[in-house]
Amino acid sequence: MPIDRYGLPLTTSSDAAGAAYNEACHLLLTLYPGAAGGFDRAIEADPGFALAHAGKARLLQLGGKLPAARDAIATAETCPADDRETSHIQVFRHLIEGQPADAFAAVCAHTGRWPTDAMVLATTANQLGLIGVSGRAGRVDELAAFLDRLAPAYGDDWWFGAHHGMAVAEAGRHAEGRRIVERSLAANPHNGSVAHSYAHVCYEDGHPEEGIAFIRSWLPGYTRFGGMHGHLSWHLALFELHRGNAEEGLRMFGESFGAEDYPGPLPNKMFDGAAFLWRSELAGHKRDEARWAMLRDFAHASFPQPGLNLLDWHIALAEAVTGDTDALESRVGTMETRAAEGRYPAGATIPTAARAFAAFERKDYASAIDLLETLLPERERIGGSNAQIDLLEFTLLRAYVLAGRRDAADKLLGARRPGAVGAPAGVMH
Repeated sequence: MPIDRYGLPLTTSSDAAGAAYNEACHLLLTLYPGAAGGFDRAIEADPGFALAHAGKARLLQLGGKLPAARDAIATAETCPADDRETSHIQVFRHLIEGQPADAFAAVCAHTGRWPTDAMVLATTANQLGLIGVSGRAGRVDELAAFLDRLAPAYGDDWWFGAHHGMAVAEAGRHAEGRRIVERSLAANPHNGSVAHSYAHVCYEDGHPEEGIAFIRSWLPGYTRFGGMHGHLSWHLALFELHRGNAEEGLRMFGESFGAEDYPGPLPNKMFDGAAFLWRSELAGHKRDEARWAMLRDFAHASFPQPGLNLLDWHIALAEAVTGDTDALESRVGTMETRAAEGRYPAGATIPTAARAFAAFERKDYASAIDLLETLLPERERIGGSNAQIDLLEFTLLRAYVLAGRRDAADKLLGARRPGAVGAPAGVMH
């Protein structure tokens, strides 16, 4: 019987199916293209291979192709499977059906028995996983603790280390996180996740020049169609902006993370594009009306209804910047209704952020300050990494400066977490 990379058995008698499945999982877990073909080859070699159908379903779900994902997971459920595979499939069923709480409970139960089932753990291991987008207070420490518990089962495994190192660095354990990420990178540099984690380590350590050098050396060997290409370009653009080189960041916006033909995950285009343009403006650079309008139109076409907290507040930012008051109020109203019904896990945090951006745009800095000061203690609930959440703090800094409250700005800077890259050049002027 074939096994996966971690020695877990695969219910198929076909060595070819097992090899194709393992190749597909490797590509998916390292964020390289080609996983779809691997799962299809596994299914062709053994049409009754449950995990091949489940892997295909997960890939389709990640691509937003939910009807096809439901068909694939339904097929997986009809195939022979052992206890682990049945539990594995159930995790993906919950994800596909939009049941994050049930999915997370299933992940916890599953990893308690089979901790090295990496395909299951991947649903939760990063900042866009089931803990990261949960909207819960304390979710940064929760993710680090969750991965800490699993670390003994993985040892020095490079895939696990990429996620574990970033999680502990985000939780403030910078030196430990850097050691883990560097070890992962040395063991396998051909991994989009570890490149991403290294960029974050450089950000949290306050080393933008190191981040620039690393990404510029790593990115040419990574295909534009890799799932992390655009987001790594965004990290590079941020580092360039922080040293005053906004034009280089805007060039990467047009060529990569905000490109018209952007091939990566659609949510990334929205939140990376909006975040970069807003940071650029906070630093004093001229507004690009056309790019903001493009992002708003892209959001309305791709994400007409609220759903993912990290995505929602970036869409609200684009609506505020473009003066689309009706769309903004409609989106905020929907989120507030869902929050009141207990169906929006981030609660009032995203509506508060949306109203703060709108107030800032109409130059009502006092209201923007009041709203952002209320939000900051719960900032992690809005989702995303520390680097993404910093957008709120930098907006508040700029509002303080524009309102003539320099003492408050200096106090906020003094309370900023130690080591991290500071506000872009120009925010405090």
